[in-house]
Amino acid sequence: MTNTIQLPETGYLRLKQIIGDPQKNIPPLYPVCASTWWSGVKTGRFPKPVKLGPRTTAWKVQDIKDLIDNAEAA
Repeated sequence: MTNTIQLPETGYLRLKQIIGDPQKNIPPLYPVCASTWWSGVKTGRFPKPVKLGPRTTAWKVQDIKDLIDNAEAA
């Protein structure tokens, strides 16, 4: 997976920023469907989320960068 999208050094990403959203023209960083993503989170294949609020879940940018780097190395 060649990633040409620049990510911030620190911060958080919401799910749609990671898996993309064609309706809003957001390209995927890691192209899987939402159910695959959540299944991978449950099994430990994907990073654990951080709860930012009662209805707000996000992932650390560094965790997503590591995931992408490991996928490219494999």
